[in-house]
This record gives sequence, C-alpha cells and structure tokens, in this order.
Amino acid sequence: MNTIYKPNLFANKVALITGGGTGIGLRTARELASLGATVILASRKADNLHKAADIIKNEGGKAIPIVCNIREEESIKKCVEEAVDKAGTIDFLVNNGGGQFPSPAESFTLKGWNAVIETNLTGTFFITQEVFNKVFKHKGGAVVSVLADIRNGFPLLSHTGAARAGVENLTKSLANEWGKYGVRINAIAPGIINSSGMDNYAPEFRSHIFNNVIKNNQAWRLGTEEEVAASILFLLSPAASYITGITLAVDGGESIYSPLSPPVKNNKHLPFTDDSEQC
Repeated sequence: MNTIYKPNLFANKVALITGGGTGIGLRTARELASLGATVILASRKADNLHKAADIIKNEGGKAIPIVCNIREEESIKKCVEEAVDKAGTIDFLVNNGGGQFPSPAESFTLKGWNAVIETNLTGTFFITQEVFNKVFKHKGGAVVSVLADIRNGFPLLSHTGAARAGVENLTKSLANEWGKYGVRINAIAPGIINSSGMDNYAPEFRSHIFNNVIKNNQAWRLGTEEEVAASILFLLSPAASYITGITLAVDGGESIYSPLSPPVKNNKHLPFTDDSEQC
C-alpha cells in the first residue's frame, strides 16, 4: 500500500467511513490506516466489510467492521454507538456510502426514486447529524462527503444528481451552523472514476463511459481510486484546517469543459503511481 502522504499523519485518529467495504471507501480506509488511523468500516454487506477489514489488518492497520444501513435510523444510531464504544471516539467522518442506477428520468418509479434519495441524501444527513450530536459537538471533527460531477446536471442519473446536489448544499449549511463547535465540513465531486463501483453498471453503459466521457476531461482518462482517496485525506488533514464548506472537483477538468478549447489526448497527465513523491 503506497500513499503520497507522510507516515503517521493520522496517528491516534479514528475515522468512520460509510461504504467502506469496497471501491473508493476501501481505498480511503486503507490509506488512513496506513497513516496511523483506526478505521471504522460501515456498510450493509457484512461479507465485504470483513474482507476489507482483513485487507487492512494484513497491511498492518487497525480496522473495525460495523454493519450499517444508512437508510435506517436505528441502524445509524447503533453504528455510531458501537463505533464510539469500540474505538473510543470519532475524529473524521467520510460519507462515501451511496448507490444509484442509470435510467431516463421519465422511467423512474416512486420506489426507485425514494431508494436513491434516502441513500444518498437522507442517510448522509442523518449519520452526519448522529456523529455530530454524539461526538463532534463536544470535541470538533472533520467531515468529507463524496458527491459526483453534478455541476451541469446528471443526465440518466438525475435522481442521484438531485440527491447529491442536496448534500452539496448541506455541506455549506452545516459548515456554517457547526463551525463554532470546531467542525469542518467539505465535499469532493469526483468525475468518472475507474473503481469497483463500475461493476454495478451494464456493459453497454460502461462502454459508453470509457469510449466517450474521457474525451471531456483534460487528463483524457478516468480517475483512480487513489486520486480520490488522496483528495479526501487532504481535506481531513491539518493542511485543510482553514477550509470548510467547499466542494472540491476531482475530475481532471471535466467540470470546466469548453468546446472552445477541447481536451487533446496526451501522456502528460498520468495517474498516481508508486513512484509519486510523498508530501
């Protein structure tokens, strides 16, 4: 496990990560653990959680798996209570849990719409509220929520676009309300990331993304889990101590795309590698 950050940056810190069993959540957990943090992995699927915890422990880190469904209030309360009981406290919350499915807007059912809103917006708010009331209100803390590139709308995923736009606005509102308690709240908006989450989509949808979307960012490629995790760690770190209420685009420039100066394929924007310098 390689990281661009220096060792022990997060020594003696505790991070609760929703959706921590796979993909971006797991990569973020691995990096935090490699830098000294105890990571609490929260997700609905116990098998994924235990596999993820084993990966982290085999790398020398400390991981605590807790089954949690952020769509259920009681599950959230039990998760936070168990996390504090087992780890002693919570210093960081990473709202990475979420889910959606591609569909034209005219085809949504109420059940499908509600499932996505409850997971990506309602669940994100209430676990953040619970962590704040139980821990952060008394000692401060930092929150990072993982959104998506929703700046220009989110065609074929308008349900999750609406939900994540709500989280972006919550990020600003809560940063204002809770700043007096020493709580920083930020978000990141990844572009298209080559993560395990891609496996949830049909092959033709993935093919469209790989063949077309990469042409709309200046790096001319998909982002990596490592790059997203590095951005999350930055916003949790002391380097971001004067940053709150913002949404950081991690998209290779996709959100600033202009037909007046379209991206050109090149090899100058390579992804994070094991040879990257620590900072």
